[in-house]
Amino acid sequence: MSGKERKRLVVLAQVKQGKLSVAGAGRLLGVCYRQAKRIWRRFKRAGEAGLVHGNRGKPGPRRKAATLRSRVLARYRQRYADFGPTLAAEKLQEEGLVVDHETLRRWLVAKGLWSSGRRRQQHRSWRERRECFGQMVQLDGSHHDWFEGRRDKAVLMVMVDDATNRTGARFSEQETTRASYEVFADWVGKNGMPGSLYVDRDSIYRCERAASVAEQIAGQEPRTQFGRAMEQLGVEVILAHSPQAKGRVERRNGLLQDRLVKELRLEGISDLKSANEFLESKFLPALNKRFTLSARSSVDAHRQGSWNLREVLSWEEWRVVAKDWTLGRNGRWFQIDAQHEPLSLAGRKVMVRELRCGAVQLLYDGVKLRWKELPARPLKVPEPPRRIGRIKLFKPGKEHPWRQDRVAIGKEFWRREKARGAGVKRARHQAAAPSGKPSLRSGLPTAAAA
Repeated sequence: MSGKERKRLVVLAQVKQGKLSVAGAGRLLGVCYRQAKRIWRRFKRAGEAGLVHGNRGKPGPRRKAATLRSRVLARYRQRYADFGPTLAAEKLQEEGLVVDHETLRRWLVAKGLWSSGRRRQQHRSWRERRECFGQMVQLDGSHHDWFEGRRDKAVLMVMVDDATNRTGARFSEQETTRASYEVFADWVGKNGMPGSLYVDRDSIYRCERAASVAEQIAGQEPRTQFGRAMEQLGVEVILAHSPQAKGRVERRNGLLQDRLVKELRLEGISDLKSANEFLESKFLPALNKRFTLSARSSVDAHRQGSWNLREVLSWEEWRVVAKDWTLGRNGRWFQIDAQHEPLSLAGRKVMVRELRCGAVQLLYDGVKLRWKELPARPLKVPEPPRRIGRIKLFKPGKEHPWRQDRVAIGKEFWRREKARGAGVKRARHQAAAPSGKPSLRSGLPTAAAA
């Protein structure tokens, strides 16, 4: 019996003993007089059982059919064994098995196929979303076994708009500058140039080295290639101090690691090219349609325009041109064309720009130079001997007459002469030692010894 029914039992027992009237019992139970008479009538006829609700223990009128329940559980075991109740209910509905996710959760818990637990919570300070779409976009790389062993592990580069949760993603082999360039270029192509990027403190986005002398003179902080590209595009890069600070993209990573892994399994995809095509054609449109929110402002903060992303999203380094008008980078050597001779480039710095497609550009003061790639590193050409007029200067050999009879025989002869003189001087000092007094600096014996 419930607590309400036990209270009715105690009150009606007093009515039965004559200590309380039916009207007084109704006031104590909080019901009207007519309802109190109905309860009293059932109690007199069936006793305690009359106070229990009549539908208790009976199947409800909205209960799902037993055949549907068995079909749903069988299909869950067969195809969706590791799916959560919400995602499994969505997939079952696509197959014609309509069941609410909460009903499915209770069925799975009753069969021991699902268990739910609460995580220990930590206090976090809430940050309000940005007001406009494109005002700030969070970027992160999610490392996970996306293909469940069907291929090597990969990285999913994810971008999430802070105001609306609109998501963009792209698979890559590793989390590198190239991977960040690719997913950023996709976002700009679809939505426009965002105002800022919220990223972690990875070496892709933050430079660890000390500022060079040129950077100190210019008052610039050392930048990575990604930071340099964002500065040229006018995009602010904000570094987060913890994963929780950019929680929107972190939570989206968790959702993708649950749903996207299972979708790739159902589609039988096991390579990056097919996975990226599946993301663009099916998965991301459906994800954004369901989970995208409305921004507080209808203004789109993305900047529209024409940006040469092919050249900006690249790798740029400075190299010094050798005297033979060649320069090298990453084991590749380039010969600058002779048409640039008026620029006098020997000994000057030239920017080497490598594009994402592998093409190389050489630039000096904003001008693109013509060049050709050399098959190997150019050999150093020995300098010709110096000439004074028509006379060739050369160094005489050891057998030359000038080297004989102590004439122009070099340092070795004079080292030997010094050593011989030092030996003679030492012998004279030892010969003058019997007097017990040190010899004169001239080498002559003292007066007593004489």
